[in-house]
Amino acid sequence: MQALLVNVDRISAFLGKVFAWCIVLLTGAIVYEVFARYLFRAPTAWAFDVSYMLYGTLFMMAGAYTLSRQGHVRADFLYRLFPVRVQGGLDFVLYILFFFPGMLALVYFGWDFFSLSYWQNERSSISPNGPYIWPFKFIIPFAGALMILQGLAETARAAIAWRTGAWPDRLHDVEELEVLTLKQAAAAREAEIAAARRAEMPL
Repeated sequence: MQALLVNVDRISAFLGKVFAWCIVLLTGAIVYEVFARYLFRAPTAWAFDVSYMLYGTLFMMAGAYTLSRQGHVRADFLYRLFPVRVQGGLDFVLYILFFFPGMLALVYFGWDFFSLSYWQNERSSISPNGPYIWPFKFIIPFAGALMILQGLAETARAAIAWRTGAWPDRLHDVEELEVLTLKQAAAAREAEIAAARRAEMPL
């Protein structure tokens, strides 16, 4: 089970890191547009379409990766004080009641949104050259499916924590500085307590 959960994390990490390059392409497109518009008086016809397509793709495809790293915003000021079993039980129930219905709706309606665009061979009406936008709309149900896959892994982790009282390991690559600082402080505190206990032990 642990190997399966980590493999799901790896899929989310791989796709998240691949699509993270959209930010480089987006930055390049915007910089080029600014230079072309204000230095050469020759604005592009494609920059606006490219910018919202790249940003939307980046935003959607980062979801599963962020979920795998527990990076989504959550109001956990009380949650973090609960025992692990209670945390696992809460997560399990909330994933079932709210997460999966929302993601299934995203896939269902996102597929209809994409399908209609595909059969109409929809093009953008914003710029004169009108690039095709149905490939961009396919990202919606695809990202939703990835979120469901990662959500299944997170639900399994919650069930394990609920049953055993310990969170199973997950794939790590980056951590927020605040989380890292808290972990380092906790480790230092534990070392101080252990040293104090050793000092109190009779020889």
